Amino acid sequence: MALNTSADAPLPVGQVSRLIGGWIDRLGAVWVEGQITQLSRRPGAGVVFLTLRDPSHDISVSVTCYRQVFDAVADVVSEGARVVVHAKPEWYAPRGQLSLRAAEIRPVGVGELLARIEQLKKSLAGEGLFAPERKKALPFLPQLIGLVTGRASAAERDVLENARHRWPAVRFEVRNVPVQGVHAVPQVVQAVKDLDALDDVDVIIVARGGGSVEDLLPFSDEQLIRAVASCRTPVVSAIGHEPDSPLLDLVADLRASTPTDAAKKVVPDVGEEYERVRWLRDRARRCVDAYLDREERGLAHALGRPSMEHPHRMVEEREEQVAALTDRARRTVGHLLDRAASELTHTHARVVALSPAATLQRGYAVLQKPDGAVVRAPEDTSAGEELRARVAEGEFTVRVDI
Repeated sequence: MALNTSADAPLPVGQVSRLIGGWIDRLGAVWVEGQITQLSRRPGAGVVFLTLRDPSHDISVSVTCYRQVFDAVADVVSEGARVVVHAKPEWYAPRGQLSLRAAEIRPVGVGELLARIEQLKKSLAGEGLFAPERKKALPFLPQLIGLVTGRASAAERDVLENARHRWPAVRFEVRNVPVQGVHAVPQVVQAVKDLDALDDVDVIIVARGGGSVEDLLPFSDEQLIRAVASCRTPVVSAIGHEPDSPLLDLVADLRASTPTDAAKKVVPDVGEEYERVRWLRDRARRCVDAYLDREERGLAHALGRPSMEHPHRMVEEREEQVAALTDRARRTVGHLLDRAASELTHTHARVVALSPAATLQRGYAVLQKPDGAVVRAPEDTSAGEELRARVAEGEFTVRVDI
C-alpha cells in the first residue's frame, strides 16, 4: 500500500527495509532459471552458497540452500551449469540485501538447451544473419591472423603449429580468453571486437577444442553471434570437432571442423604453392616451346619455297616478261605510226589533188572583186572595174574593158 511520507515526516531506513521484507515475503516461492557463476561448499557447513546469473541481462542474485538440497544434484551441477531453482525470495533487512532460499535445484537438460538454441537459430536466420551473401571471402595469404582461444589450450597449439608448419612467415595476434563458463561470452566478444578494430588483422579465428553441449554453449550465445555478424574482418569458426555445430559456425564467414582444419583453410601450404608455381612455370615453358616449334616449322616451310630459295629468279622472269612486253609495245606503236603515216600521205595526195592551188598551177587564174567575192560570170563585172587576179605564182590587178 502507499505510504504517507514527506520531507517533514520521513520513514527511518530500518522501517523501509522491514516494509520491503514484508512485501517480498508475500511474493511466495518462484521458479528461477539462471547460470551458476560462483559456488561455495565449505566442508562441514550445512549451507551451500551460490550465485545465479542471467547471461542475457548480466544480472546476478545470491542463492542459499541446505547441503542436502545441493547434494541431490552435485554430480551433474557445477559452475557454469544452467539450472532451474525453486526458491523463496528473502530480504535481509540489516544489510538491505535480496537473496533466494532454494528448496529444489534442477539442471537444465541437454534437450531443452538444444531446443532453445534451435529457436534462437530460427530467429537469427529470419534476420538474415546466416545468409550466404553476407559472408566475406578470406584473403589468399593473410599477413596477420587474429586468434581467440583458451590460454595454453590444445586448440591454440593446433592452430599455431599447423599454420607455421604450412607457412613459417605467418604472424598471429593471440587473445587468450575463457572458452567456457560464465565469463566466456563477454570476454570472447571483447576479444573479437578488439581484433576487428586492428587494421593489420586480415582474418580472425575463434577456436576451441571439443566438449559437451553445455561447454560449447557460449558459442551459441546471441551476443557473440551478433558481434561476429557485425565484424568487418572475415571470421573463421573452429569450435569442437566435426559433429559439433554451435551457432557461431553459421554466422562465421568460414566454418572449420577443427582448429587444425582452420589452420589449413586460412593459411596456404608453402610446399603446395611452390609445386603449383613450378607446375605453372613448366606449363608456360611447354607452351612457349610449342609456339616456337610451330613458328620455326612455319618459317622453315616458307624458306623452302622456290621464291625464297632463289629470290632473283622471280626478278629475272619478270625482267624477261617486261622486255617482251616492251618489244611488243614498241612494235605495236611502230605499226600504228606506219599506218597513220600511210593514211596521212594518201590524204595529203587527195587534198593536193583537190586543192585550188593545183588548178592554178595548170595556168588558171581566179578573179576576185575588191570585197573578195569570186567572179563567176561576165555579167558579175562592170566596165572599168578593177579586179584582182590570183595565179599560181602570185596576183595582179586587171581592169574590165567591154
